[in-house]
Amino acid sequence: MNIRSNTRLLIGAAALACALLTGTAAAKDPTVTVALRVNSAGLDLSQPADARTFYMRLENAAWVACTRGDRVDLVPTDDLKGCYEKALGSAVRATGVALVTQAYLASHTYAQAASHGIAIPSQVAGR
Repeated sequence: MNIRSNTRLLIGAAALACALLTGTAAAKDPTVTVALRVNSAGLDLSQPADARTFYMRLENAAWVACTRGDRVDLVPTDDLKGCYEKALGSAVRATGVALVTQAYLASHTYAQAASHGIAIPSQVAGR
């Protein structure tokens, strides 16, 4: 299995699709779903340093999706932290790469991971 190309396709399509930007405007305004591509090109996600680099890219994309969505006319969510955590958790889950999950678990609990459907790799869970 080629982790780099499979991850690139998976993340490009689904990683941050859950980041919802909703404003405090009237109910007639639509809810917008922001999806950002996170590129793993040049990274070998089976290497810890590259997995951490990719995780930082996911963090940045989650922040962008929940704050500005790369468009000036989107109104940010009322729950920035919740949006960010949901987007990041969904992105980590979508990768399915143990070392990316390990990077996530460096700053999140197992309970937080479980709440986003992130599978805990056995080599991480045994710690």
